[in-house]
Amino acid sequence: MMSRRNVLAGAASAGGAMAAGVGTAAAQAPARLVPVVDGKTALSPDEALDLLIEGNRNFLNDVPTSAPVGRKRRLEIAQGQAPFAAYVTCSDSRVSPEILFGRGLGELFIIRNAGNTVDTVALGSIEYAVAELGVPLIVVMGHESCGAVKAAKAVVDDNATFPGSIGRMIEPIIPAVLEARGREGDMLDHAIRNNVSRVVHRLRTTTDPLLLDPQKTGKLKVVGAHYNLGTGAVDFFDR
Repeated sequence: MMSRRNVLAGAASAGGAMAAGVGTAAAQAPARLVPVVDGKTALSPDEALDLLIEGNRNFLNDVPTSAPVGRKRRLEIAQGQAPFAAYVTCSDSRVSPEILFGRGLGELFIIRNAGNTVDTVALGSIEYAVAELGVPLIVVMGHESCGAVKAAKAVVDDNATFPGSIGRMIEPIIPAVLEARGREGDMLDHAIRNNVSRVVHRLRTTTDPLLLDPQKTGKLKVVGAHYNLGTGAVDFFDR
């Protein structure tokens, strides 16, 4: 037979476990739902950016998030998508926007190329996100220790060559490296940020009216960001 002392001890243990569970649930940050109107996000550009900043803050503080990724969410978006941002970033396996910002299925329209460059396919994808899906925000994000920018720097510094299509892939990054020469500080970091800003400037000024017109009316914003691999912080340095 179980003694009264054992019963009380078991009850106390169960109560403690329940309390711990409640505490864990309370500490969890549910991903804020994004309002959708007529099949498109209702967020403004600044609201979309604030949502990303908040998500990265949670990521930095190791706050668990309940991003919408389950069966219910899959069924919700099976008939259509309403992302709130188009995210242009590097193919690097260490850089995953959904994780960095605690977002789920159908929320970020992601375009990934080594060195976060924008070729014809990438540009068409961005234009589709804006014109057809109604995203109010485009983010171009580079990251610490980018291999593509390192390769472009090797071309500039050492006249390096690369096999296959790698050399042609990094050609658009070379001007960003050249701009960084002679500057004080970490040349690679300067080149990575220059590379981001060059793409941002292009999307702001020299693209199709599909992107230029909504920027003029304030319905679309293009920003540049930098991700630190070690800290996990995203710096939206070019707004």
